[in-house]
Parts: sequence; C-alpha cells; structure tokens
Amino acid sequence: MKLEVPVIGILRGVDGCFFGEVMAVSFAAGLTAIEITMNTVNAEEIVRQCQPAVPKGKLLGMGTIRKLEEAQRAVAAGAMFLVTPNLDLEVIEYANNQGIPIIAGALTPTEVYAAWAAGANLVKVFPCGAMGGPEYIRALRGPFDQIPLAAVGGVSLANLAEYFAAGAAAVGVSSTLFGGKALREKNLDQIGENVKSFIEHCRRAKDRV
Repeated sequence: MKLEVPVIGILRGVDGCFFGEVMAVSFAAGLTAIEITMNTVNAEEIVRQCQPAVPKGKLLGMGTIRKLEEAQRAVAAGAMFLVTPNLDLEVIEYANNQGIPIIAGALTPTEVYAAWAAGANLVKVFPCGAMGGPEYIRALRGPFDQIPLAAVGGVSLANLAEYFAAGAAAVGVSSTLFGGKALREKNLDQIGENVKSFIEHCRRAKDRV
C-alpha cells in the first residue's frame, strides 16, 4: 500500500450527503487516503456512491472493520483498503486473498508481530497516545524495525514531528486533520485549508527525519 502522503484521514459520523464534498476537497488539498468508519450511518452506501469519483492515485477505504463479515461488506461496497481497530487474523487473510491492502490494528508487541506475520500491509498501533505516543512507537521499532507502523490515536500538529522521528511510517488522524469545527459547520473551504496545512506540516516533519 503506497501512500504518497503518509496521512490517513479518518471520518466517522459524517453525513452521507456531505461526505463526497469533504472527500473531493481533501483529495484536492493533497490527502492521499481517506477512511470512513463502518459504524458511520450508511457507510457502505457512501463508499459505493463515492468510490467511482476517487481520483487516480487516491484511496477510499473503510475502517472500524472488527470482524470478517464487516470486511466482506466493505469489499462488496468498493472499499479500496481496510482498517481494523483490533487484530483479527481472519480479516487479514480475507483481505490478502481479495488483493485489498489492509492496515491491521494491534497494540502489544505480540499483536504487532502477529499482524505483520499474517500479511498486514501496515500495522496500526492503536490507541497509540494512551500508551505513550511517540515513545511507544520508538520502543516498538527497537525489535520491529522492519515493520511499518501507523500511529493512530492522539496524533496532533504538536507531536507530529515526534511520531515520524520515532519511526512511524504513517499516521491516522481525524478532527485534527479536517478540523472538528469545520466539519460540524460544513465549512468546505476551511476543511481544505486545514488538510493542506496538516500535510505541509507532515512533509516538513518527514524532511527532518
């Protein structure tokens, strides 16, 4: 799974009529990948309708995939990648068999290695912030320097550079990326500016690594 920009935008609970506009403005602002969570109302229909409009080189995936049945529904809807909050080996196997990239959730060293060994493209360390944030990523990278880790939970502009310096391959971000107020007010111009600013911070942070 190649991410030109190592940021995965996470959208949960966004109105279906508004999602397509958020997706368009975010991709135009430079975002590479957007994940809509499975527990968003009408998530599958949103993906089914919006996936054909995804520009070349961009990705629309589904997250909060907790079990095999949800993975099957996400793929049927047209998800271009899957994200799980937990480690489920059946889901990883299914994604691999379908040729769909998967970012598998894990927390402990045992789970991180199991996810990678099972075939995850990225291992999502979640909830990363609750475990010490960048320092936890740095600790995991000691024995697992060959495993690409995506930090999710607690990532902000203030600690973004620390996460990349610690060895994170990517980050997953929600309101810090899009702007919670902008999403609530459906301010597309502000959402675009927020995404553009976050990506610029990300590129500067990566350049310093």
